[in-house]
Amino acid sequence: MVGHIVAARPLLAGVFERVGIDFCCGGRITLAAACAKRGLDVNTFISVLDAVPSAITSATDAAAMSLSALADHIESTHHSFTKEELPVLVEQSQRVAMKHSGRDARLTEVAQTVHEMAREMIEHMAKEEEVLFPLVRALDQNGELPSRRGSIADPISEMEAEHQETGAALERLRTLTDNFTPDSESCNTHRALLAGLARFEQDLHLHVHKENNILFPRALARLPANV
Repeated sequence: MVGHIVAARPLLAGVFERVGIDFCCGGRITLAAACAKRGLDVNTFISVLDAVPSAITSATDAAAMSLSALADHIESTHHSFTKEELPVLVEQSQRVAMKHSGRDARLTEVAQTVHEMAREMIEHMAKEEEVLFPLVRALDQNGELPSRRGSIADPISEMEAEHQETGAALERLRTLTDNFTPDSESCNTHRALLAGLARFEQDLHLHVHKENNILFPRALARLPANV
């Protein structure tokens, strides 16, 4: 599975990003199937992957962390980044739409989509930080969930569904912005918005990958048999 490949070798994430293979929400398909969707020869792509150094340097080896450490890492790294970036993207998208929607009507929908995505992401991260991650830490540290709290399967399923919704919003933004590409008339704020959306998407792919393909499966595997 694509997600398992990136979990085992985090440095490959950038290679998958460059060719447009989804290793987070869409990471539960085979490499052959993923290559076929992108029109790539799987054997050639495997050769490209094999040429990437396997040593972990700047990439974070999330698979080597404990569940508690990984939850902490996601909060301190990806949640913090998202909380800082989203207000900036919302403000920029609204300013660009207000000034330039007459030239490009799509900018109004860009601003609306960014605003809704930001609202949903803030709510999503709050549910993880206040409900799901404390349960994951308790499971990691005590081998069981707090009494009367039930299973973590349902909140995990809810988080995965919300990941899909955010991924769909970013795909829509890619379409509306011609793959985050400015044109000759784009002002500096518009260019900054597009660069920020591309940066946000890249971080979100890693963020969701660490949850969907590493944290969540490992937490579910740790559940006692009677839960």
